[in-house]
Amino acid sequence: MKHIFKKAIYALFICPMLLNQADAQAVMGFGPAAAKKELDLEASFDKQLQVNNIKDWMKRMTAFPHQLGSAYGLDNALFLRDKLISWGFEAHLDTSFVLFPTPKVRILEMTGPTKFKASLAERAVKEDATSGQTKDVLPPYHAFSADGDVTADLVFVNYGIPEDYEELARLGVDVKGKIVIAKYGNSWRGIKPKVAYEHGAIGCIIYSDPKEDGFFQGEVYPKGPYKNDAGAQRGSVVDLPLAPGDPLTNGFVADKDHKRLTVQEAPSMMKIPVLPISYGDALPLLKALGGQVAPASWRGALPITYHIGPGPAKVHLKLEFNFDIVPAYNVIATIKGSEFPDQWVVRGNHHDAWVFGASDPVSGAVSELEEARVLGELLKTGWKPKRTIVYCWWDGEEPGLLGSTEWVEKYQKTLSANTVVYINTDGNGRGFLGAGGSHTLEKFINQVGASVPDPEQGGTVIDRLRSRMLIEGTPAMKQDAKTRSDLRIGALGSGSDYTPFIQHLGIASMNLGFGGEDSGGDYHSIYDSYDNYVRFKDGDFSYGIALAKTAGHSVLRFANSEVLPFDFSNFSNTVQTYATEIKRALETVRTKAEEHNKLINDNRFQLAADPKKAFVKPEPMKVAPYMNFAPLENALATLEKSASAYTQAAGKTENVPAANLGKLNEILYKTERTLINQEGLPRRPWYKHQIYAPGFYTGYGVKTLPMIREAIEQKNWTEAEQGILRVSEALKSFTAEIDKATALLK
Repeated sequence: MKHIFKKAIYALFICPMLLNQADAQAVMGFGPAAAKKELDLEASFDKQLQVNNIKDWMKRMTAFPHQLGSAYGLDNALFLRDKLISWGFEAHLDTSFVLFPTPKVRILEMTGPTKFKASLAERAVKEDATSGQTKDVLPPYHAFSADGDVTADLVFVNYGIPEDYEELARLGVDVKGKIVIAKYGNSWRGIKPKVAYEHGAIGCIIYSDPKEDGFFQGEVYPKGPYKNDAGAQRGSVVDLPLAPGDPLTNGFVADKDHKRLTVQEAPSMMKIPVLPISYGDALPLLKALGGQVAPASWRGALPITYHIGPGPAKVHLKLEFNFDIVPAYNVIATIKGSEFPDQWVVRGNHHDAWVFGASDPVSGAVSELEEARVLGELLKTGWKPKRTIVYCWWDGEEPGLLGSTEWVEKYQKTLSANTVVYINTDGNGRGFLGAGGSHTLEKFINQVGASVPDPEQGGTVIDRLRSRMLIEGTPAMKQDAKTRSDLRIGALGSGSDYTPFIQHLGIASMNLGFGGEDSGGDYHSIYDSYDNYVRFKDGDFSYGIALAKTAGHSVLRFANSEVLPFDFSNFSNTVQTYATEIKRALETVRTKAEEHNKLINDNRFQLAADPKKAFVKPEPMKVAPYMNFAPLENALATLEKSASAYTQAAGKTENVPAANLGKLNEILYKTERTLINQEGLPRRPWYKHQIYAPGFYTGYGVKTLPMIREAIEQKNWTEAEQGILRVSEALKSFTAEIDKATALLK
């Protein structure tokens, strides 16, 4: 009944929203004649995409473990390179050498009140052909954990994020000198040991609770897609919000002039030992905990009463690692542009995995490979892109975006000068289009999405996404879906290979993928396999084709457009919403402080009325000052006018003199560079973008207007005021470039 209801709503909704015939032929950046030629090219591209290629290549690339530094990782890289050469690309391996820790000792045992030794192993299942492999399989561990041999009482800290430690403080629980156990979820994994260390913990264990990732959600693997009691999530715990890439060379490439730091010197290395375990291994530890019963919102789905501790459970955690320098093999393939060879459209997906990596990342990597194959077929017809197209498959993404970051740092001057856009994908599955990126690309990706049919529902992938927002979205999302011609896209924090492009160099970037109907517990486990993927993810690979169309159309339009398809009105609107959010955040901080101080005053009054009453004096909170947002508001008002003027002028691209096109396009793709500040963000200078950054305590999660927003959250009023001025100046520079572009269009 529910499925039928959704289909009915979908049909009712999309009909009035479909583009009319005139709009269907309008393509951003193309005049009418060029638009028809582009749409014909895309139709030819789509017809030549073949599902069996994607399926066969996935089976081949996931046959053996292919983590960074592995023999099969190199084998896959050579396979990709040779395919690309055979299709007419200039292709090579670009190799860098990076730190990649692997485990040599992993011990977790409970020494009291009962004895228990964790297995720390995932079991083979007969329904999964690769799950029984042992050669070159990395066991569950956290890369960039510290070595350590610690024994201490255990404390349950919920998700192990800052708010949880605030609750522990209210409950009178201190983790200093303790080992903490945290659930996966609600933040990136590296935040959990980082915050634990800041509160004095000496070790950290992270497990997947079945409430979020296991039998509570549905049947477990291999009967269903969800995590079984032996599954464990590998992953990196490098301090990604500080900087991605090799922790020994953050911001530079190791060479004769730039020496690597030692492991002990590296600021983004984790400071305490940290280990992932299954919920099967977590159960005896949590069952042995005493102390207070955990708050209701902390409790998971294991058959126990969740206690916080500390103790009486005491655990021994011992970890030792091989800190090796290994090669990272990036595959770089190029088609040279016929008119603007020094303007580059860069497309990327990583090829390394924690084990077999069917979903993450091979599902995206093979779709990208099929895109490239069809571009090779188009070359045979005599087609040439106007701009240079660079296809990349990155190595070392899983440990911390190592391959892409090293490549960007190595060639940053050339990339900053030449790169028009970076289009990223990662894992892919069945479901709905997900798009995040620079909001100068928001209108563009909406138009591209309207050109790609949805394999399951008909209509387009944008239509289906809009219908989902209407049915399942928040009130704000539902309102946007009803009233906005363009759906909003998300802002980029971190967690995939777009990070060095947008956050470090200010290159407009987009991250694409499908999902939402491919749930399961295979993430970073041995069960992320070909057999799992074809049973529970995208068995007919129809969404692999949809991804190839979406990313392929994006590449083709940027490569062939007369005027690059950037638009600034959506960006202006979005940053306006960010400014409103931070003003509200400041008001919230102020109100909380005023309410807290009022309670103190009320208690003092009661103490005076009843001297015998016990009274513990709380510390008063400083009330947030009123800040001058006028520079930011003025900058945004000017931006809005300039963005609107550009949008109106850009509707007549066929009138642009040929002599102006080169200069115009260079201005357009370099607008994002003006949002970079070379000093970087406070306490993390590698991140230079003033509009988007990963949060210092969210990891993957984005913080928009990060300098201002995080300063308010940290009650650093001076820094917040400095951030207002810095962001305002960046927006003024951005607006000045838009005005230059508009003048050339006129």
